Amino acid sequence: MSTAVRIALVAGEHSGDQLGAGLIRALRARLPQAEFFGIAGPRMTFEGCAPWAAAERLAVMGLFEVLQHLPDLISLRADITRRFLAARPDVFIGVDAPEFNLGLARRLRSAGIRTVQYVSPQVWAWRPGRVRGIARAVDCVLCLLPFEVDFYRHAGVQAEFVGHPLADQIPLVADRTGARARLGLTDRPTVAVLPGSRAGEVSRLGAVFAGAMSWLNERRPDIEFIAPMANAVTRGIFERALAERAAGVPVRVLDGESQLALSAADAVIVASGTATLETLLHKRPMVVAYRLGRLTAWLVRSFRLMKAPFFAQPNLLAGRRIVPELFQEAATPAAIGSAILAQLEDGAGRAEIERVFTEIHQQMRRGASERAAGAVMNLLPHVGGAPA
Repeated sequence: MSTAVRIALVAGEHSGDQLGAGLIRALRARLPQAEFFGIAGPRMTFEGCAPWAAAERLAVMGLFEVLQHLPDLISLRADITRRFLAARPDVFIGVDAPEFNLGLARRLRSAGIRTVQYVSPQVWAWRPGRVRGIARAVDCVLCLLPFEVDFYRHAGVQAEFVGHPLADQIPLVADRTGARARLGLTDRPTVAVLPGSRAGEVSRLGAVFAGAMSWLNERRPDIEFIAPMANAVTRGIFERALAERAAGVPVRVLDGESQLALSAADAVIVASGTATLETLLHKRPMVVAYRLGRLTAWLVRSFRLMKAPFFAQPNLLAGRRIVPELFQEAATPAAIGSAILAQLEDGAGRAEIERVFTEIHQQMRRGASERAAGAVMNLLPHVGGAPA
Protein backbone atom coordinates (compact mmCIF):
# COMPACT_ATOMS: atom_id res chain seq x y z
CA MET A 1 0.00 0.00 0.00
CA SER A 2 1.32 3.40 -0.99
CA THR A 3 2.25 5.86 1.74
CA ALA A 4 2.02 8.90 -0.54
CA VAL A 5 -1.74 9.29 -0.74
CA ARG A 6 -2.73 12.95 -0.86
CA ILE A 7 -6.33 13.93 -0.16
CA ALA A 8 -7.76 17.40 -0.74
CA LEU A 9 -10.89 18.51 1.08
CA VAL A 10 -13.12 21.58 1.18
CA ALA A 11 -15.63 21.88 4.01
CA GLY A 12 -18.14 24.61 4.59
CA GLU A 13 -18.86 25.88 8.11
CA HIS A 14 -19.53 24.03 11.38
CA SER A 15 -21.41 20.91 10.24
CA GLY A 16 -19.06 20.32 7.30
CA ASP A 17 -16.09 20.62 9.63
CA GLN A 18 -17.57 17.92 11.87
CA LEU A 19 -18.20 15.57 8.94
CA GLY A 20 -14.78 16.22 7.48
CA ALA A 21 -13.06 15.52 10.79
CA GLY A 22 -14.79 12.16 11.15
CA LEU A 23 -13.90 11.20 7.60
CA ILE A 24 -10.25 12.17 8.07
CA ARG A 25 -10.11 10.01 11.22
CA ALA A 26 -11.57 7.02 9.38
CA LEU A 27 -9.28 7.47 6.38
CA ARG A 28 -6.19 7.86 8.55
CA ALA A 29 -7.00 4.55 10.26
CA ARG A 30 -6.68 2.94 6.81
CA LEU A 31 -3.95 5.22 5.45
CA PRO A 32 -1.73 6.29 8.37
CA GLN A 33 0.70 8.22 6.15
CA ALA A 34 -1.95 10.05 4.11
CA GLU A 35 -1.64 13.81 3.67
CA PHE A 36 -4.76 15.99 4.04
CA PHE A 37 -5.06 19.61 2.99
CA GLY A 38 -7.62 22.18 1.85
CA ILE A 39 -10.33 24.43 3.30
CA ALA A 40 -10.86 23.24 6.84
CA GLY A 41 -12.42 24.15 10.15
CA PRO A 42 -10.89 23.67 13.62
CA ARG A 43 -11.96 20.02 13.98
CA MET A 44 -10.48 19.02 10.62
CA THR A 45 -7.32 20.93 11.47
CA PHE A 46 -7.09 19.06 14.78
CA GLU A 47 -7.34 15.77 12.87
CA GLY A 48 -4.34 16.77 10.75
CA CYS A 49 -5.75 18.60 7.73
CA ALA A 50 -3.48 21.47 6.68
CA PRO A 51 -5.81 24.51 6.56
CA TRP A 52 -5.15 26.42 3.35
CA ALA A 53 -8.21 28.56 4.17
CA ALA A 54 -10.86 28.64 6.91
CA ALA A 55 -14.19 26.84 6.43
CA GLU A 56 -16.04 29.82 7.90
CA ARG A 57 -15.43 31.73 4.66
CA LEU A 58 -18.04 29.50 3.01
CA ALA A 59 -20.71 30.00 5.70
CA VAL A 60 -23.09 32.00 3.51
CA MET A 61 -26.73 31.06 2.81
CA GLY A 62 -29.33 32.42 0.41
CA LEU A 63 -29.08 33.23 -3.27
CA PHE A 64 -28.87 37.01 -3.00
CA GLU A 65 -26.92 36.88 0.26
CA VAL A 66 -24.13 35.06 -1.58
CA LEU A 67 -23.82 38.03 -3.93
CA GLN A 68 -22.50 40.20 -1.09
CA HIS A 69 -19.62 37.76 -0.61
CA LEU A 70 -19.20 36.81 -4.26
CA PRO A 71 -15.87 38.56 -4.93
CA ASP A 72 -14.23 36.79 -1.99
CA LEU A 73 -15.77 33.43 -2.92
CA ILE A 74 -14.66 33.75 -6.56
CA SER A 75 -11.15 34.71 -5.49
CA LEU A 76 -11.01 31.86 -2.98
CA ARG A 77 -12.20 29.26 -5.47
CA ALA A 78 -9.77 30.45 -8.14
CA ASP A 79 -6.91 30.27 -5.65
CA ILE A 80 -7.83 26.86 -4.24
CA THR A 81 -8.40 25.46 -7.75
CA ARG A 82 -4.96 26.62 -8.81
CA ARG A 83 -3.32 25.15 -5.72
CA PHE A 84 -5.16 21.83 -6.00
CA LEU A 85 -4.24 21.48 -9.68
CA ALA A 86 -0.62 22.10 -8.77
CA ALA A 87 -0.75 19.66 -5.83
CA ARG A 88 -2.44 16.88 -7.88
CA PRO A 89 -4.20 15.10 -4.98
CA ASP A 90 -5.25 11.48 -5.43
CA VAL A 91 -8.83 12.46 -4.66
CA PHE A 92 -10.79 15.60 -3.91
CA ILE A 93 -13.64 15.46 -1.37
CA GLY A 94 -16.12 18.31 -1.21
CA VAL A 95 -17.86 18.26 2.16
CA ASP A 96 -21.24 19.96 1.82
CA ALA A 97 -21.00 23.56 0.41
CA PRO A 98 -22.21 22.33 -3.00
CA GLU A 99 -22.40 25.74 -4.69
CA PHE A 100 -18.67 26.14 -4.06
CA ASN A 101 -17.54 22.54 -4.29
CA LEU A 102 -19.27 21.27 -7.42
CA GLY A 103 -17.72 23.89 -9.70
CA LEU A 104 -14.36 23.14 -8.16
CA ALA A 105 -14.90 19.39 -8.55
CA ARG A 106 -15.77 19.81 -12.22
CA ARG A 107 -12.47 21.58 -12.90
CA LEU A 108 -10.47 18.98 -10.99
CA ARG A 109 -12.25 16.02 -12.56
CA SER A 110 -11.63 17.40 -16.06
CA ALA A 111 -7.94 17.42 -15.10
CA GLY A 112 -8.06 13.71 -14.22
CA ILE A 113 -8.47 13.99 -10.44
CA ARG A 114 -11.04 11.71 -8.75
CA THR A 115 -13.82 13.68 -7.04
CA VAL A 116 -16.37 12.98 -4.30
CA GLN A 117 -19.25 15.06 -2.96
CA TYR A 118 -19.87 14.20 0.71
CA VAL A 119 -23.43 15.37 1.57
CA SER A 120 -25.85 15.53 -1.31
CA PRO A 121 -27.12 18.91 -2.43
CA GLN A 122 -30.88 19.00 -1.95
CA VAL A 123 -31.52 18.48 -5.67
CA TRP A 124 -34.66 16.51 -4.86
CA ALA A 125 -36.03 19.68 -3.22
CA TRP A 126 -34.44 22.62 -5.07
CA ARG A 127 -33.67 22.82 -8.81
CA PRO A 128 -33.59 19.08 -9.61
CA GLY A 129 -32.03 19.79 -13.01
CA ARG A 130 -28.72 20.30 -11.18
CA VAL A 131 -28.25 16.53 -11.13
CA ARG A 132 -26.85 16.70 -14.69
CA GLY A 133 -24.12 19.05 -13.52
CA ILE A 134 -23.39 16.82 -10.54
CA ALA A 135 -22.94 13.86 -12.88
CA ARG A 136 -20.26 15.81 -14.76
CA ALA A 137 -18.55 17.01 -11.60
CA VAL A 138 -18.13 13.97 -9.35
CA ASP A 139 -17.30 10.28 -9.44
CA CYS A 140 -19.47 9.54 -6.41
CA VAL A 141 -21.98 11.23 -4.10
CA LEU A 142 -22.00 10.13 -0.46
CA CYS A 143 -25.56 10.54 0.82
CA LEU A 144 -26.51 11.12 4.44
CA LEU A 145 -30.24 10.55 3.90
CA PRO A 146 -31.62 7.18 2.74
CA PHE A 147 -34.06 8.42 0.07
CA GLU A 148 -31.36 10.35 -1.83
CA VAL A 149 -29.65 7.33 -3.39
CA ASP A 150 -32.58 6.34 -5.63
CA PHE A 151 -32.80 9.88 -7.00
CA TYR A 152 -29.17 9.77 -8.10
CA ARG A 153 -29.28 6.23 -9.46
CA HIS A 154 -32.28 7.10 -11.63
CA ALA A 155 -30.15 9.93 -13.04
CA GLY A 156 -27.17 7.62 -13.64
CA VAL A 157 -24.99 9.08 -10.88
CA GLN A 158 -23.00 6.77 -8.60
CA ALA A 159 -24.24 7.32 -5.06
CA GLU A 160 -23.96 5.55 -1.72
CA PHE A 161 -26.01 5.98 1.45
CA VAL A 162 -23.52 6.08 4.31
CA GLY A 163 -25.81 7.22 7.11
CA HIS A 164 -25.02 10.18 9.34
CA PRO A 165 -22.16 10.41 11.87
CA LEU A 166 -24.49 12.10 14.34
CA ALA A 167 -26.68 8.99 14.32
CA ASP A 168 -23.61 6.97 15.31
CA GLN A 169 -22.49 9.40 18.01
CA ILE A 170 -25.81 10.10 19.71
CA PRO A 171 -27.16 7.20 21.82
CA LEU A 172 -30.53 5.72 20.92
CA VAL A 173 -31.76 6.65 24.41
CA ALA A 174 -30.54 10.01 25.68
CA ASP A 175 -29.66 10.45 29.36
CA ARG A 176 -32.17 13.18 30.12
CA THR A 177 -31.77 12.96 33.90
CA GLY A 178 -27.98 13.20 33.69
CA ALA A 179 -28.12 16.09 31.23
CA ARG A 180 -30.51 18.06 33.42
CA ALA A 181 -28.33 17.47 36.44
CA ARG A 182 -25.22 18.67 34.58
CA LEU A 183 -27.03 21.85 33.54
CA GLY A 184 -28.46 22.40 37.02
CA LEU A 185 -32.05 22.35 35.79
CA THR A 186 -35.05 21.86 38.05
CA ASP A 187 -38.07 19.69 37.27
CA ARG A 188 -39.76 22.60 35.44
CA PRO A 189 -40.49 22.21 31.69
CA THR A 190 -37.46 23.13 29.60
CA VAL A 191 -37.38 24.50 26.07
CA ALA A 192 -34.11 24.53 24.13
CA VAL A 193 -33.66 27.34 21.60
CA LEU A 194 -31.28 26.90 18.64
CA PRO A 195 -31.46 29.88 16.25
CA GLY A 196 -28.72 28.63 13.90
CA SER A 197 -24.97 28.29 13.50
CA ARG A 198 -24.47 31.08 10.95
CA ALA A 199 -24.55 34.80 11.63
CA GLY A 200 -27.02 35.42 8.81
CA GLU A 201 -29.65 32.97 10.00
CA VAL A 202 -29.34 34.09 13.65
CA SER A 203 -29.78 37.69 12.47
CA ARG A 204 -33.00 36.67 10.69
CA LEU A 205 -34.38 34.33 13.36
CA GLY A 206 -32.91 35.62 16.63
CA ALA A 207 -35.55 38.28 17.28
CA VAL A 208 -38.35 35.90 16.28
CA PHE A 209 -37.10 33.18 18.63
CA ALA A 210 -36.59 35.69 21.44
CA GLY A 211 -40.13 36.94 20.84
CA ALA A 212 -41.43 33.37 21.05
CA MET A 213 -39.67 32.94 24.39
CA SER A 214 -41.31 36.12 25.68
CA TRP A 215 -44.71 34.93 24.37
CA LEU A 216 -44.30 31.61 26.16
CA ASN A 217 -43.05 33.23 29.35
CA GLU A 218 -46.19 35.37 29.58
CA ARG A 219 -48.39 32.27 29.38
CA ARG A 220 -46.20 29.67 31.09
CA PRO A 221 -43.77 31.41 33.47
CA ASP A 222 -42.74 27.97 34.76
CA ILE A 223 -40.84 27.20 31.52
CA GLU A 224 -37.05 27.32 31.65
CA PHE A 225 -35.09 28.19 28.50
CA ILE A 226 -31.63 27.07 27.46
CA ALA A 227 -29.91 28.36 24.32
CA PRO A 228 -26.73 26.61 23.12
CA MET A 229 -24.75 28.87 20.76
CA ALA A 230 -22.47 27.63 17.99
CA ASN A 231 -19.83 30.36 18.41
CA ALA A 232 -19.10 33.77 19.91
CA VAL A 233 -20.46 35.67 16.90
CA THR A 234 -23.87 33.99 16.96
CA ARG A 235 -23.98 34.31 20.74
CA GLY A 236 -23.49 38.07 20.50
CA ILE A 237 -26.24 38.43 17.89
CA PHE A 238 -28.69 36.33 19.89
CA GLU A 239 -27.95 38.04 23.19
CA ARG A 240 -28.76 41.38 21.58
CA ALA A 241 -32.06 39.91 20.37
CA LEU A 242 -32.80 38.64 23.88
CA ALA A 243 -32.12 42.08 25.37
CA GLU A 244 -34.52 43.70 22.89
CA ARG A 245 -37.31 41.11 22.75
CA ALA A 246 -37.06 38.91 25.86
CA ALA A 247 -35.78 41.08 28.69
CA GLY A 248 -36.53 39.43 32.02
CA VAL A 249 -37.18 35.98 30.53
CA PRO A 250 -35.09 33.36 32.38
CA VAL A 251 -32.68 31.87 29.85
CA ARG A 252 -29.27 30.25 30.11
CA VAL A 253 -27.10 30.93 27.08
CA LEU A 254 -24.53 28.17 26.63
CA ASP A 255 -21.29 28.03 24.66
CA GLY A 256 -21.73 24.93 22.53
CA GLU A 257 -23.28 22.04 24.51
CA SER A 258 -26.08 21.57 21.96
CA GLN A 259 -26.32 17.83 22.55
CA LEU A 260 -26.45 18.30 26.31
CA ALA A 261 -29.19 20.91 25.89
CA LEU A 262 -31.21 18.69 23.55
CA SER A 263 -30.90 15.74 25.93
CA ALA A 264 -32.26 17.91 28.74
CA ALA A 265 -35.08 19.63 26.84
CA ASP A 266 -38.76 18.82 26.74
CA ALA A 267 -39.27 20.67 23.43
CA VAL A 268 -37.09 22.62 21.00
CA ILE A 269 -37.35 25.78 18.89
CA VAL A 270 -34.85 25.26 16.09
CA ALA A 271 -33.68 26.78 12.82
CA SER A 272 -33.93 24.51 9.79
CA GLY A 273 -30.69 22.67 9.10
CA THR A 274 -28.44 20.09 10.71
CA ALA A 275 -29.71 21.03 14.19
CA THR A 276 -33.13 19.61 13.28
CA LEU A 277 -31.52 16.22 12.63
CA GLU A 278 -29.65 16.50 15.91
CA THR A 279 -32.96 17.24 17.64
CA LEU A 280 -34.59 14.26 15.90
CA LEU A 281 -31.81 11.97 17.10
CA HIS A 282 -32.50 13.11 20.66
CA LYS A 283 -36.20 12.22 20.04
CA ARG A 284 -37.40 15.67 21.03
CA PRO A 285 -40.54 17.40 19.73
CA MET A 286 -39.62 20.58 17.89
CA VAL A 287 -40.88 23.56 15.96
CA VAL A 288 -38.74 24.25 12.88
CA ALA A 289 -38.42 27.75 11.43
CA TYR A 290 -36.74 28.94 8.26
CA ARG A 291 -36.25 32.49 7.05
CA LEU A 292 -34.38 33.62 3.95
CA GLY A 293 -33.58 37.15 2.87
CA ARG A 294 -36.61 38.80 1.27
CA LEU A 295 -35.27 38.72 -2.28
CA THR A 296 -34.25 35.08 -2.01
CA ALA A 297 -37.64 34.11 -0.57
CA TRP A 298 -39.41 36.00 -3.38
CA LEU A 299 -37.34 34.18 -5.98
CA VAL A 300 -38.04 30.77 -4.40
CA ARG A 301 -41.77 31.40 -4.38
CA SER A 302 -42.06 33.18 -7.72
CA PHE A 303 -40.22 30.49 -9.65
CA ARG A 304 -41.39 27.57 -7.50
CA LEU A 305 -37.81 26.49 -6.90
CA MET A 306 -38.74 24.28 -3.95
CA LYS A 307 -40.05 20.90 -5.16
CA ALA A 308 -40.12 18.86 -1.94
CA PRO A 309 -43.33 18.73 0.15
CA PHE A 310 -41.40 19.76 3.30
CA PHE A 311 -38.23 21.69 4.12
CA ALA A 312 -37.65 20.30 7.62
CA GLN A 313 -35.48 17.17 7.64
CA PRO A 314 -37.59 15.36 10.29
CA ASN A 315 -40.66 15.65 8.06
CA LEU A 316 -38.74 14.60 4.95
CA LEU A 317 -37.34 11.55 6.74
CA ALA A 318 -40.70 10.63 8.26
CA GLY A 319 -42.48 11.11 4.93
CA ARG A 320 -45.14 13.22 6.62
CA ARG A 321 -45.55 16.38 8.67
CA ILE A 322 -44.70 15.12 12.12
CA VAL A 323 -43.42 18.46 13.50
CA PRO A 324 -44.54 22.02 12.66
CA GLU A 325 -42.42 23.84 10.08
CA LEU A 326 -42.83 27.60 9.62
CA PHE A 327 -41.39 29.41 6.60
CA GLN A 328 -40.65 33.12 6.23
CA GLU A 329 -43.46 35.40 7.54
CA ALA A 330 -45.31 32.37 8.99
CA ALA A 331 -42.48 32.07 11.52
CA THR A 332 -43.85 34.48 14.12
CA PRO A 333 -43.40 34.48 17.90
CA ALA A 334 -47.05 33.59 18.45
CA ALA A 335 -47.05 30.76 15.90
CA ILE A 336 -43.87 29.27 17.34
CA GLY A 337 -44.99 29.71 20.93
CA SER A 338 -48.44 28.19 20.43
CA ALA A 339 -46.93 25.19 18.61
CA ILE A 340 -44.49 24.61 21.48
CA LEU A 341 -47.31 24.81 24.03
CA ALA A 342 -49.31 22.25 22.06
CA GLN A 343 -46.33 19.87 22.07
CA LEU A 344 -45.71 20.30 25.79
CA GLU A 345 -49.34 19.47 26.53
CA ASP A 346 -49.76 16.54 24.11
CA GLY A 347 -48.35 13.42 25.76
CA ALA A 348 -49.62 11.07 23.05
CA GLY A 349 -48.13 13.25 20.33
CA ARG A 350 -44.74 13.27 22.07
CA ALA A 351 -44.83 9.48 22.33
CA GLU A 352 -45.54 9.16 18.60
CA ILE A 353 -42.71 11.55 17.75
CA GLU A 354 -40.34 9.53 19.91
CA ARG A 355 -41.39 6.28 18.21
CA VAL A 356 -40.95 7.62 14.69
CA PHE A 357 -37.66 9.35 15.49
CA THR A 358 -36.29 6.16 17.06
CA GLU A 359 -37.02 4.24 13.85
CA ILE A 360 -35.28 6.89 11.76
CA HIS A 361 -32.31 6.91 14.13
CA GLN A 362 -31.89 3.15 13.78
CA GLN A 363 -32.06 3.43 10.00
CA MET A 364 -29.36 6.10 9.88
CA ARG A 365 -27.00 4.46 12.39
CA ARG A 366 -24.62 2.81 9.91
CA GLY A 367 -21.05 3.78 10.80
CA ALA A 368 -21.09 6.76 8.45
CA SER A 369 -17.48 7.89 8.63
CA GLU A 370 -16.18 4.35 8.05
CA ARG A 371 -18.60 3.78 5.16
CA ALA A 372 -17.62 7.11 3.62
CA ALA A 373 -13.94 6.22 3.98
CA GLY A 374 -14.56 2.87 2.28
CA ALA A 375 -16.24 4.60 -0.66
CA VAL A 376 -13.29 6.97 -1.01
CA MET A 377 -10.87 4.03 -0.89
CA ASN A 378 -12.74 2.45 -3.80
CA LEU A 379 -11.67 5.42 -5.89
CA LEU A 380 -8.01 4.83 -5.05
CA PRO A 381 -7.03 1.67 -6.94
CA HIS A 382 -3.32 2.08 -6.25
CA VAL A 383 -3.95 1.79 -2.49
CA GLY A 384 -6.29 -1.18 -2.58
CA GLY A 385 -9.51 0.25 -3.99
CA ALA A 386 -11.42 -0.86 -7.06
CA PRO A 387 -9.59 -0.95 -10.37
CA ALA A 388 -9.69 2.22 -12.47
